[in-house]
Amino acid sequence: MNKNIREAMEEREANYLSPHACLSRNSQGRLRPEDECDVRLAFQRDRDRVIHSKTFRRLKHKTQVFLAPTGDHYRTRLTHVLEVAQIARTVAAALRLNENLAEAIALAHDLGHTPFGHAGESVLNELYPDGFRHYEQSLRVVDILEKKGRGLNLTLEVRDGIINHSKGKSELITDDRDGMPATLEGQLVRLSDIIAYVNHDLDDAIRAGILDEESVPADIRNLLGNTHSARLGSMVRDLIVNSLAEDGARLVLSQPILTAITDLRAFLYENVYDAHRVHNDFIKGQKILRELYDYFLEHDEYLDDSIDYSPETTRERRVCDFIAGMTDHYALDLYTHIFLPKPWSVK
Repeated sequence: MNKNIREAMEEREANYLSPHACLSRNSQGRLRPEDECDVRLAFQRDRDRVIHSKTFRRLKHKTQVFLAPTGDHYRTRLTHVLEVAQIARTVAAALRLNENLAEAIALAHDLGHTPFGHAGESVLNELYPDGFRHYEQSLRVVDILEKKGRGLNLTLEVRDGIINHSKGKSELITDDRDGMPATLEGQLVRLSDIIAYVNHDLDDAIRAGILDEESVPADIRNLLGNTHSARLGSMVRDLIVNSLAEDGARLVLSQPILTAITDLRAFLYENVYDAHRVHNDFIKGQKILRELYDYFLEHDEYLDDSIDYSPETTRERRVCDFIAGMTDHYALDLYTHIFLPKPWSVK
C-alpha cells in the first residue's frame, strides 16, 4: 500500500530527528478526535490554524513594550512571536528537534495577551474574580474562543507548550519540571521567548531614546557584543553549542551567558519596563481597561455575541474575554466613543 504524503514525511522525521525530539506521529492527539490530513503533519496543521486565526492577526496592533507605537519599526506582539519562532526554529534545526512543533507553540504562545501589554494583564487580573494570566487566556483562545466558540482543536503538545511557556522573573533553566513544558520543543520556546524579548526590547528602548548602547552594563556588552545582532547571535550560538555537548538531551546555556541574560533582563526591568515614561502610559492604559470593564458589566452593546458560549459562562468571563481580545487601537477608540464628549455641531 502506497504511503500518502503525510505518512512519508512522518517516516522522514523518524529517520532524521533526534531521539529527544517529539515526532509528529507520536502526538497524543487533540481534544476532539479528527481525521489526519493526507498532506500535512499534525504540528504543521496546528501552525497553519494559528496563522489563519483572527486572534493571531490582531497581535499586529497589541503592545509589546511601547503603547500603540506610531513608528514603523517598533515591535508589536505579532513581531515578537515571529522573532520567537525564528529563534526556536534555528535552534531546533541545529539540535534536530521538531521545527514544526516549536514554531506552532511559538506563534500561539501569546494569543491571550491583552491590549497595553502586561499593564492590561495586571488590571484584568485585579478585576476578574478568577484572576487573569495571559498564558491561560492563550489556551482559552485556541480551545474555545476562536471559530465562534469551537476553538482550533490543537494537539496536546502545542497546548502544553502554550500553557507552560511563561517564566516571569523565575530562573531561565531549572531542573524543576513543575510548570515546565513536557516536550523539549516546548522548553525551547520558553527559552527563545526571553532571548527574543531581552534583545528586541533593548533595541526598541534605544530607538525610543530611553537608552543608548553605552547604557548597557559594560560586562554584558563585553560578553554579548555591542549590537543587536551580535547579542542575539551570542545567545543563540551558546545555546546550540552547549546543548549539543549534552547530546541534545537537554537545553544548556553556559554560566556566563546565562548570567548575562539574567542581568540584562533585570537591567530592562529597572530601566525600561518600570521607567517613568513607559510606566505612565501603562497607568493610563490600565485606567482605560478598568473603566471599559465596569461599563460592559452593565451594558450589552459592542460585546461579542458571535461566540457560542456555554450556558454557565458568567458575564464577568465574557467581559474579560472581550477586553483581552481587543487591540490597543480598538480599546482607545472604544473608550473615546463611550466616555468622551463629542463636539456639538449646529447648522
